[in-house]
Amino acid sequence: MAHWLLKSEPESYSWQDLLAEGSTEWTGVRNAAAASHLKAMQVGDRAFFYHSGGPKAIVGTVEITRTARPDGDDPRWVSVAVKPLATLPRPVPLATIKATPGLADLAMLRQSRLSVSPVRDAEWATLLALGEG
Repeated sequence: MAHWLLKSEPESYSWQDLLAEGSTEWTGVRNAAAASHLKAMQVGDRAFFYHSGGPKAIVGTVEITRTARPDGDDPRWVSVAVKPLATLPRPVPLATIKATPGLADLAMLRQSRLSVSPVRDAEWATLLALGEG
């Protein structure tokens, strides 16, 4: 199982929106690197849901429930299906992520503009522990 981080502006689509819907199609990714991450996702992979606006923080975890399929007419762009798994008991703010030893090489920090990025197993464990308080 691989791990990922999905960013969303809460004004456009929030964690609460996903919880209310129960699942969603992760659409609208228009960056080649981020799209390649979507294409690499497998059913059962896990991802953090990160609010990239307002208080920037990881707020929950999701599961990938369907692999990539076309998102529009251009074959470069794809979407995946996700469902919520758990709300983190304690959101993990960006400042905490940046200050935590072992997270300096986290892809979302190195390529901050990407809306989809991989998370290594050790990083996943560290971030999950931070969110569980």
